Amino acid sequence: MSNAAQSLCLFGIYLVSILNEIKARHIALSASSRNCGGSWTRTLPPSHIAVKDVQQRNIHEVSGDVIPINMVKGIGHLRDPRLNKGLAFTLKERIVLGIHGLQPPRFKTQEEQLALCKASVMKYSEDLNRYLYLVELQERNERLFFRLLSENIEQMMPIVYTPTVGLACQKFGVIYRRPRGLFITIYDKGHIYEILNNWPEQAVRAICVTDGERILGLGDLGACGMGIPVGKLALYTALAGIKPHQCLPITIDVGTNNEQLRNDPHYIGLNKPRSQGAEYDELIDEFMAACVQKYGQNVLIQFEDFGNHNAFRFLDKYRNKYCTFNDDIQGTAAVAVAGILASQRITKKRMKDNKFVFLGAGEAAIGIADLCVKAMEADGCTQQQARNNIWMMDIDGLLVKDRPEGNLEGHKIWYAKDHKVMKTLIEVVKEIKPSVLIGASAAAGAFTSEVLKEMAKNNERPLIFALSNPTSKAECTAQQAYDYTDGRCVFSSGSPFGEVKYNGKTYKPGQGNNAYIFPGIALGVIATGVHHITEDLFLISAQTVADHVKDEDLERGSLYPPLNNIRECSIDIAVKIADYAYAKGGLASEYPEPKDKREFIISKMYDANYDSPLPNLYEWPGDYAKPRILPEK
Repeated sequence: MSNAAQSLCLFGIYLVSILNEIKARHIALSASSRNCGGSWTRTLPPSHIAVKDVQQRNIHEVSGDVIPINMVKGIGHLRDPRLNKGLAFTLKERIVLGIHGLQPPRFKTQEEQLALCKASVMKYSEDLNRYLYLVELQERNERLFFRLLSENIEQMMPIVYTPTVGLACQKFGVIYRRPRGLFITIYDKGHIYEILNNWPEQAVRAICVTDGERILGLGDLGACGMGIPVGKLALYTALAGIKPHQCLPITIDVGTNNEQLRNDPHYIGLNKPRSQGAEYDELIDEFMAACVQKYGQNVLIQFEDFGNHNAFRFLDKYRNKYCTFNDDIQGTAAVAVAGILASQRITKKRMKDNKFVFLGAGEAAIGIADLCVKAMEADGCTQQQARNNIWMMDIDGLLVKDRPEGNLEGHKIWYAKDHKVMKTLIEVVKEIKPSVLIGASAAAGAFTSEVLKEMAKNNERPLIFALSNPTSKAECTAQQAYDYTDGRCVFSSGSPFGEVKYNGKTYKPGQGNNAYIFPGIALGVIATGVHHITEDLFLISAQTVADHVKDEDLERGSLYPPLNNIRECSIDIAVKIADYAYAKGGLASEYPEPKDKREFIISKMYDANYDSPLPNLYEWPGDYAKPRILPEK
């Protein structure tokens, strides 16, 4: 055999071996693909991290408003909650997306799925189990979850938020499954921006943050308070149509002073007492700056369930520098004032003609008092005249100047009176004879029969607001309020109560839930790019909610519109905020100013209905989409 022939033969053998190796690898990869449900993997040495195709990632494969079809393959459409439609995928969609055969051969509408989900939620007898079902649904099918919430608000909101969310926070270490937000600790100082970069979504417009120190009326729950920002932002979407990928829940973990939690083996946070002082303040300063650096000056930052000693301090510190508000102070205030404004149609009393007694002088109570002052000023009072109408009590008794016990720190000093010391609520009610009694103390049962009877003695239609939550912390029940005021009270609560029967009549008291306020404010702020949230926006929101209350609502004993109307209420709040922001000049940053603000705001809202994941097909004109036939030479 010649040298040339021998070389050619060796090359042929080499080529065959290469082809065989390629074929073997193809067979192995095909088997791997079948075994992994369509996922492609590549085996790497132990020192490397396995590289996986995008369809193997469980959540948030891609981010933003639009997800191109070529970015997610096969089973990724079932694993990503933003894309998954379950059995609602059509046959064509299943074939084109590469998921045909991965599901049972049954096709359902979203309406059928909704009916099944609602029945599944309600079959549980315990609210915590219902909560867990909804969490699992959100992690499996995002659009179905939000449509279930938005179309069944009255039944679902007490499960996804107060009062059930309080129990969920207490059990958070046991029920925690997968990440729904960011945890930033005191030991992450200097690296907060890096942690924000780990969040997969880039278009964040709303952040809800807590440090877990004062969760509802339950006290210091540390890192287990994460259930609060997660629940709040779920309501942003369900009640105001803010897009889920624009929302970011954050818990700042600086430790907890709850020794029982620290001794709990299931506690998920830092096992140390709370950091305080300069170290803590520097962390919050860095956090605020990092959020703006990452997401822009107009990113909305909602403070939630911070301790009383920090809540007002941070609000005063940041309100004119960032786009921020504190829902416990300002949101609670707006919904309470909305109820008082609506009650004027029953009591026939103008805002400035009321006399108020507050049980509790924490952030919620002070916030309500401050907004009441603003409402009375709008009604013709001076600021000092308005403050003179407000009497407040804390754990040490009535706020009076030079009292021997209890400091008058912060905003409390504005409401301290030149008056003798009084220790008990019944003393104050008998002496002051208020027309409005507001509880924000988390002192269950504090509105005793004697107190309620005294309110009825001094007023034809006394206003009784038992605003502490959860339900176990309410100052009185709705039934007690009606029983001890001879059915004449105008009642509102912070947590939901059932129907009340008195003297043959059935009442359905309204819940003074912050959800009437904060979603609409967030929608208006985000849509128009408001960069500072002023107190005027909360008074506007309160009046808007009051305007939504109909005569039939008042007749059934509610100072608030039905919860099922809350989405329309949120849109109206957003429109009023937009009107104000553009009229003021410089408050809004979204330009040009939209001509039809309602239409503009609605166009920004999230749609929980399914759409097709397939691309829209279209034609080109004439012969431009046909092969070009060249003339023969």
